[in-house]
Amino acid sequence: MLPTEVLNRVFLQTSEAIVVTDAARRIIAVNPAFSALTGYTAEEIIGHTPKMLASGRTDDSTFSAMWQAVAETGIWSGEIWDRRKDGSQHPVWLVLSAVHDGKMAISNYIATFTDIGERIETSRQLRHLAYHDPLTQLPNRLAFESQLTLSIRGAERDHTQLALMLIDLDHFKTVNDTLGHQVGDELLKSVAQRLSQSVRASDIVARLGGDEFVVVLPEIDSPTMASAIAGKIQRALADVSHSVGAHTLYATPSIGISLFPADGCDGQTLLRNADMAMYHAKDAGRNNYQFYADKMNEAAGERLQMENALRQAVSGITPVNSPFSLHFQPQVCPHNGQVIGLEALARWEHPVMGHIPPDRFIPVAEETGLIQPLGDWIFWETCRNIRTFRDAGLENFRVAVNISAQQLRHENLPLVVRGALACYDLRPSDLELEITESTAMQNPELTRSVLDQFAAMGILLSIDDFGTGYSSLAYLKHLPIHRLKLDRSFVRDIQTDPNDAAICSATVALGHNLGLEVVAEGVETVEQRDYLTALGCDILQGYLYSRPIPAGQIIRYLQTHQPDPA
Repeated sequence: MLPTEVLNRVFLQTSEAIVVTDAARRIIAVNPAFSALTGYTAEEIIGHTPKMLASGRTDDSTFSAMWQAVAETGIWSGEIWDRRKDGSQHPVWLVLSAVHDGKMAISNYIATFTDIGERIETSRQLRHLAYHDPLTQLPNRLAFESQLTLSIRGAERDHTQLALMLIDLDHFKTVNDTLGHQVGDELLKSVAQRLSQSVRASDIVARLGGDEFVVVLPEIDSPTMASAIAGKIQRALADVSHSVGAHTLYATPSIGISLFPADGCDGQTLLRNADMAMYHAKDAGRNNYQFYADKMNEAAGERLQMENALRQAVSGITPVNSPFSLHFQPQVCPHNGQVIGLEALARWEHPVMGHIPPDRFIPVAEETGLIQPLGDWIFWETCRNIRTFRDAGLENFRVAVNISAQQLRHENLPLVVRGALACYDLRPSDLELEITESTAMQNPELTRSVLDQFAAMGILLSIDDFGTGYSSLAYLKHLPIHRLKLDRSFVRDIQTDPNDAAICSATVALGHNLGLEVVAEGVETVEQRDYLTALGCDILQGYLYSRPIPAGQIIRYLQTHQPDPA
């Protein structure tokens, strides 16, 4: 052991600033180098805690990690910002050690400070900004790509597998649209924290942008390990709510997984294939994970082709010309066969791909946001056709238009509807708006607010595809709706499936008890018609009466099925 006088000379003469505290973290000694660095004399600082030097620039999490490391390992080193006596701030490299007595209890702490200079600090900041996401502090895309390349090289060298997970938050846009971007940002930070806590220390967690995160799992034994971690991430994000200010939010993930080397030998390929798998997870109902499969390439190519064609088609809409058209399917009184309503249905005839059914292009329009301009066109084109009907002397029936969840969330929707009605001098009672049961329940309060506006205008409102969602009947009864549309899936086997028959009977009874009309879709046979009529269905719609009819032919049909004058 060195003599005490030698230790004293080292303490007094070293160029590094030294601070000694007691177990309660109160300063009991400083050396001259400390006074030279900070401007504080020994008399000014002794008895205080090192917090006196805090600049406020180093976040609390750093200090928390520091004290935790010292408690667990006895030492911590790292960069912090301190404040001198004159108020100036400066970066220092701090080495903090715990000193134990003979009973292994902490008796003192020793901290050494080295001024690392403004140039080094500036360089560090620039590097951090270049490679880290400023919101979540996770590695950004640039850092991720570099780390992924290194991980792939390691896997190639060691002949091991690697998994890449692309994580997208379900319905995150709704949070931003309804609660604001500040709440959305706080949710992203919470998600980032939980992601980091759900993986191994050797794994990579990064934010690519928006609500997309990526996780790289090097050195996995099998896909089963990737499944286990994906399940852990899913539970961490979705099973426990996120407290964001006054809001309690849930963040369900759709996760796509690609494997090295089976699904790609470079980062770009692995990321692209994980992206395909992630979209497959969304198509499978969201809040799940899917592994990449070769067949997804073909499906992704078709979807991209569809999206590009749809964008071109929507951009080609003009007041006098459109790549899209409307067909109208009659809604019929079961007792006399007269048309008492029409449903407007969009059709798309592509010059190369031919006829594209709505169940193919409408979901793509909703996913890409193209449903907004397309939906606006449908409203205006429907109203234009209603004006044509009225000019031809065809009265006493409404025309129904379907509204998507995206349209319902758009604040301008009531203005669009009012504008279209006014332009063609129509009454609100000429129009009917249909929303699906699942759409109504995505944001019940917003749904009720928007539907109340339409009801106040005098527009008839319907719940479409009733029975296929997970709605609360207690809530639905408070919506200003006039009709329930029984989904065709229950009508198809109504005569052979007792469950379908029971659902249809209960729906008709429910609707009538709530003072609503009940419309049955998908009526194709006389037997179905008779069964539904006996149940008391008010309106029938389906191929038994007519397929959707092009706008140019519907007037002739209506003239032969004109409802009685009111």
